Amino acid sequence: MALRLFESLSRELRALKPSQPDGVFRFYNCGPTVYAPAHIGNFRTFVVNDVIRRLLELEFGAGKVKHVRNLTDVDDRTIGQAKKEGRPLGEITRHWTALFHEDCGALNCLAPTAEPTATGYIKEQVNMIEVLMEKGHAYRGADGSVYFKLDSFPGYGGLSRIKERELKVTVFAADADHKDSVSDFALWKAYKPEEDGAVKWTGPGGVGEGRPGWHIECSAMSKSILGDTIDLHTGGVDLLFPHHENEIAQSQCCNGTTFAHHWYHSEHLLVNGTTMSKSKGNYYTLRDLIAKGYSAMAVRYALLSGHPRKQLNFTLDGMHAAESALKTLRAFRAALGSQSGDAASFEPVFVALHDDLNTPGALGALFTIVNRGPAGIDAAAFDRVLFALGLKLETTEAPKAEVPADVAALAEKRWAAKQAKDFAAADALRKEIAAAGWTMLDRKDGYSLEPGKKA
Repeated sequence: MALRLFESLSRELRALKPSQPDGVFRFYNCGPTVYAPAHIGNFRTFVVNDVIRRLLELEFGAGKVKHVRNLTDVDDRTIGQAKKEGRPLGEITRHWTALFHEDCGALNCLAPTAEPTATGYIKEQVNMIEVLMEKGHAYRGADGSVYFKLDSFPGYGGLSRIKERELKVTVFAADADHKDSVSDFALWKAYKPEEDGAVKWTGPGGVGEGRPGWHIECSAMSKSILGDTIDLHTGGVDLLFPHHENEIAQSQCCNGTTFAHHWYHSEHLLVNGTTMSKSKGNYYTLRDLIAKGYSAMAVRYALLSGHPRKQLNFTLDGMHAAESALKTLRAFRAALGSQSGDAASFEPVFVALHDDLNTPGALGALFTIVNRGPAGIDAAAFDRVLFALGLKLETTEAPKAEVPADVAALAEKRWAAKQAKDFAAADALRKEIAAAGWTMLDRKDGYSLEPGKKA
């Protein structure tokens, strides 16, 4: 059964299939910017991508799916956070990358085949920019930065359907005085000591030091690992313009061929009927919800309860319903044991999943089967469904450990040092806390302590 997904460029449902003779399906999805914790809106996209990955593996085989998810570890936000905390960029991004991986593990997301970092592919980005300049698609601006010449790519706007007149009032207006056209976008940003601190690399030939623009990062990493053309590129709908539109322009102008055969975008997550915001009190990370007593699997279930291409309204009532649904599934799986039976009964679940990733339809079909009872049901077929959805029914989450008094005291001292901007003392105390086997997680309004491995 072929997986069919809505294709954002052609606006039609199309089956996914490998395009290269080796039969390997090449799949790229935009990963997080590692300067802060990923929130549940981010994880909706990552969980959706994980289900796509699982269905592709069931269809083509695990060894025939090459999945790349990048980490953006250099951009305005990561540099801004490093300056704010007075710490090196790499220290900031490594910390948040580690926590992102922990959250992915808790949500049972499969690790990508490759997970490149933007800072690890500077040379490849510079090489692409040099090719674009040689071909006349990019130029050095008055400020020393390199810009993509938008009018050199007539196909621009095909993905987002944006019109030329609309480009004049978009984010591209930034640095307008330094560009040939207001709609051109940065490929390489000239080094500015007051903004970039110590963050800089050697630029393309004839261009000074600086750092890559955000958009070129994904194009270079995808090209380097997956080749000039990929089978599927995914991301949240917020990335459709300008990020993905820019990826298409720079990749196709550099490589001279189609960049991606299929584009798929998942919709925004709402919380209590509105957009997430810390000021509204409806901004949640995975750890926030676990601290409220919910399981990571319930979060995953809740994120799959709405169609990925429709806005999902996330509520705590929905979390209660997700916990109840998982409890029912656990009881059903326990009743199945290792029995053999009718595997075909689960076909409606897979029909829904393969029809534009209709996850709520798949869950509904699954509970139709569950509500009939376990008699005659094949346990292995049920486990195949659980794999496709990425639902782990074992209750493996440990109870919260009590924080020792000496560790709590160290945490208080470190928090006070950080508020006083004594970062050297704060870092030393963090190491003492880690040596005692605890991790201190900073939040906007305080901190939390979690058990970890002793240093």
